[in-house]
Amino acid sequence: MNIFKQDKSNIKGELTFAVKDRFGRTKKLWKENLLGRLIRKIFGIDLQGIFLLGRWTDRLSFQNLVVSAGKAGMASRCNGAGGEAAFTYLAVGTGTTAPAAGDTALQTEIIDSGLARASATVSRVTTSVTNDTAQLDTTWNVTGTKAVTEAGAFNAASAGTLLGRQTFSAVNVANGDTLEVIYKFQMS
Repeated sequence: MNIFKQDKSNIKGELTFAVKDRFGRTKKLWKENLLGRLIRKIFGIDLQGIFLLGRWTDRLSFQNLVVSAGKAGMASRCNGAGGEAAFTYLAVGTGTTAPAAGDTALQTEIIDSGLARASATVSRVTTSVTNDTAQLDTTWNVTGTKAVTEAGAFNAASAGTLLGRQTFSAVNVANGDTLEVIYKFQMS
């Protein structure tokens, strides 16, 4: 019998999207199911609206990949070795390549249409243990038309270290919309 408890800590990421039109009304977003994700991954096509492949919802939430450089950056933040800046910036893009542990940037970061990388409102929230989750929240005022398909958290206004990245079915935004992204990183 092993009397020592093993700590199986890790960092879990969660990403949430919400879009409102110019009148403040919530826009419906497409939430793919497993079959929809497989079809998009294998064939590279996004079949929104087909009920067998997903459903429409007010908010999209899904798990996120914390990349290797992000894990190293978090270790640096814990003990001060390496001098990593705090992860307080969010970015969105149009890339569709699946996230990988070795990613260091978004595939195609958006820098126009009011969707350039932005400083987030940061806080700590409770998921399972008091203040165990870092939360980054940004709302962009959209000035163009884009199909957002990826998001990431960084520690700088440009370049910097990527903490987490995820791709997803297109979140279509148009001039006058607002796009809210909430990134959570739970230390579990």
